[in-house]
Amino acid sequence: MVRGALTALITPMQTDGAVDYTAFARLIERQVKGKAAGVIPAGTTGESPTLSHDEHRQVVARCVEVADGRIPVMAGAGSNSTSEAVEMARHAHSVGADSVLVVVPYYNKPTQEGLYRHFMAVADATPLPLYLYCIPGRSIVDIAPDTMARLAQHPNIVGTKDATANMARPIAVRRAINKPFNQLSGDDNSTLAFMAAGGDGCISVTSNVVPELCAELFTAWDEGRIADAIALQDRLTPLHDALFAESNPGPVKYALSRLGLCTPTLRLPLVEPTEATQRVVDNALRSLGLID
Repeated sequence: MVRGALTALITPMQTDGAVDYTAFARLIERQVKGKAAGVIPAGTTGESPTLSHDEHRQVVARCVEVADGRIPVMAGAGSNSTSEAVEMARHAHSVGADSVLVVVPYYNKPTQEGLYRHFMAVADATPLPLYLYCIPGRSIVDIAPDTMARLAQHPNIVGTKDATANMARPIAVRRAINKPFNQLSGDDNSTLAFMAAGGDGCISVTSNVVPELCAELFTAWDEGRIADAIALQDRLTPLHDALFAESNPGPVKYALSRLGLCTPTLRLPLVEPTEATQRVVDNALRSLGLID
């Protein structure tokens, strides 16, 4: 059972759009030092829709290599093609990832039965623990709690990343699934509320920027220092808001560029944040003392 803040890693790029594997390694080292509970390469925050299949494989393999067992690697293995998701999961297993994160298939709008068969096929493909990624804002359809309960009967399907921002959801999932099931929030702003509803942690965008503070928030919560956790949440909220002022990962890449960790380069159709959003991000970084 994963607990704490895992980081949905960006994929840093050179100014010509090529993946910057040197910067990527530095970012992973920073996450290890910052005591992140895990890292997720090649997810949505990692611009997986615009990575080639070869780049996707290289990003996951490089992450496993750099992490070197010091921090768990939950590899992104999502696609709206079941055969592609199976292949991604098999590759993640072959290079030593600890688990896989598989998003609800987007655009083609499968039924609940289609979702069930999709995730079962991926879960059957490797022995890796599999996390169901629910994000109806991007995938349109969602996994109903009763479908999730059916899926949870598979021994490899162990948890979910929930980006619904529905605080009743952890309760409904827990009631539907009659076994331990790892529930991770996919929404930085509602992490504490998600924990209070019975969640176990979060998969965070903000922890790309401040892994130590995100880890500290969970430590405070687990130690029963609720007032301290709330105070940290309040400090982090301007940054949470800023990083989603435009489509992710534009603002977080800009924030990391301001810290000198990578370029702000994205691949089309995503573009760098507007000047107005850049000012919002800069103000959030200043509020945390990260830039002058």
